[in-house]
Amino acid sequence: MSLKDQILADMKTAMREKNASQLESIRMLRAAVQRVEVDEQIEVDDAQVLAIVEKQIKQSKDAITQFNNGDRADLAEKEQVHVDNLMVYLPEQLSDEEVQDAVAQAISKTGAESMKDMGKVMGLLKGQLQGKADMGKVSGIIKSKLS
Repeated sequence: MSLKDQILADMKTAMREKNASQLESIRMLRAAVQRVEVDEQIEVDDAQVLAIVEKQIKQSKDAITQFNNGDRADLAEKEQVHVDNLMVYLPEQLSDEEVQDAVAQAISKTGAESMKDMGKVMGLLKGQLQGKADMGKVSGIIKSKLS
């Protein structure tokens, strides 16, 4: 079953169970997927759906930060529920040690020596770690190792 089909099945289940928060999160995700399909006139595959899920999670995490800075704990809590509902669609996240190992291997494989080579390393890692690790953290680790 494709990820897109899984999202649709989960939406039906959330409707049957009258789970409003999960249903809202899934509907927002489906809308984002459909927006990409209509805008680009393509049928998205699992990798593209994963990228959309990651983007939605990143936006919600940014919103949580903003709400916490604005003393709006109620809205931050609602966004956290949204993040939790979407995390189900991501593969199991790698530990920090596994990410560190992957970065070290990518640096040695590409022969990267300075910040100029960061693009090579990120290009290699993006395919390996997409959906399995926060690429912002990965970028930070690469910067620390290359500087």
